[in-house]
Amino acid sequence: MRFRPLAALAAIVVACTLTAASCGGGSSGVVVGTVGRGDVVEVVDAPASVTAKAAATLTAPADGTLAALRVRSGERVRAGQVLAIIDSPAAQARLRQAKRALSATRRVGGFGAGGDLSAVRRATDKSAKDAFAAARQAAEQIADVRLRDALLAQVTAAERRYSAAAEAADQAVRAVQRGVASLGSAISALSAAQRVQAQQAYDLAKSTVDALTLRAPISGVVQMGGGSTGAGSGQSLTDLLQSAGVDPGALASTAPGGGNDVLPGVDGTVPLGGRVAAGTAVLTIVDVAELGLLAEVDETDVLLVKPGVVATVELDAATGASYEARVRSVDLLPTPSSRGGVSYRVRLALGAGRYADGRPAPTPRPGMSAVAHLRVREVEDAVTVPAAAVFSADGRDSVWAVRDGKARPVPVTVGVQGQDVVQILSGLTEGQQVVVRGTDKVRAGQQVS
Repeated sequence: MRFRPLAALAAIVVACTLTAASCGGGSSGVVVGTVGRGDVVEVVDAPASVTAKAAATLTAPADGTLAALRVRSGERVRAGQVLAIIDSPAAQARLRQAKRALSATRRVGGFGAGGDLSAVRRATDKSAKDAFAAARQAAEQIADVRLRDALLAQVTAAERRYSAAAEAADQAVRAVQRGVASLGSAISALSAAQRVQAQQAYDLAKSTVDALTLRAPISGVVQMGGGSTGAGSGQSLTDLLQSAGVDPGALASTAPGGGNDVLPGVDGTVPLGGRVAAGTAVLTIVDVAELGLLAEVDETDVLLVKPGVVATVELDAATGASYEARVRSVDLLPTPSSRGGVSYRVRLALGAGRYADGRPAPTPRPGMSAVAHLRVREVEDAVTVPAAAVFSADGRDSVWAVRDGKARPVPVTVGVQGQDVVQILSGLTEGQQVVVRGTDKVRAGQQVS
């Protein structure tokens, strides 16, 4: 939405000094003014919200209880610091089971000695499939993006290693069935596949248990629970940061199935000793070292917005205060506008603010609503007319020029467009008289005083 509240006052005064000598009026409602010179500032206004540098919501990787909580809400922590520990009997039980299975495969003969080789092969495949599926599901509950990706990569690598061993076992079994290989070679290949499967299942189960110790992936301030505050609260803090395009390496979103939606009026944070399900948000780390702004600029204005454009920002939470900001980037792809139509996200670095009397303004919090006044174009000492003097005729911008007391339409080229005055690049010269009010009431050749 393009408003132009910052047009220079000097340009307004020069463009039309309404005196008896230069302007006329009366009951006709038509007013004549003089083309002048002045400064013009074009401003695009855009709704925006405050964003943090990064945020990470840590979730429980498995069902269990919050066994230890080593930080308090509002406390500053550093990356890598241990924040909480989840006690998960189910995850511990899976680790013990995987350890027993691994020990069994290391005994002489493994699981494949004797019996139906094909049945053993199918049983091994099922065990591997179940172990990998459980490991992948557990990994997807990890909130830390880097840790989650590392665990998922570990699962994928384990699946590949097992697939290679299973293929070798398949070939050995088929060779025995064709009578071209000994039973011992098939049993050896099956045992190798079983050992690979058991080792990978153990490694993955141990990784899940290790992930029960929640560490801060970034430095910042602790907030208990997830980014949302309860049912019906709308976008969470993490949602806002994701929409702001924060570097995924510095941002961990709430895992699927997580969240702390609770009844209104009930504290949704997990107490020490409280039960958690896999994916439950335990705490959030917010890095507010650098605050930013995410603005929505309409498609009709976005081509004027470029990195480096300065802006002044007003917050709903700090009436009367003005903050400085500068555009960092403009999205290439559009997003549905909250006002309807198409808009583009513009990211700004947010600076300090002050009240009109010079007092420092309070530091904003992530998620606060704002309006960014983007100064997209500026020009000094330009030929100007009041914005109301310009009208459209035959698809071109025009003004009513007054010569010898008569009005005639003159096509003009408009440059920088302020709220009250606009720059004229061609068609008029300084000192000419033009109709500055009531342009819709004028006809060509009409006598204008």
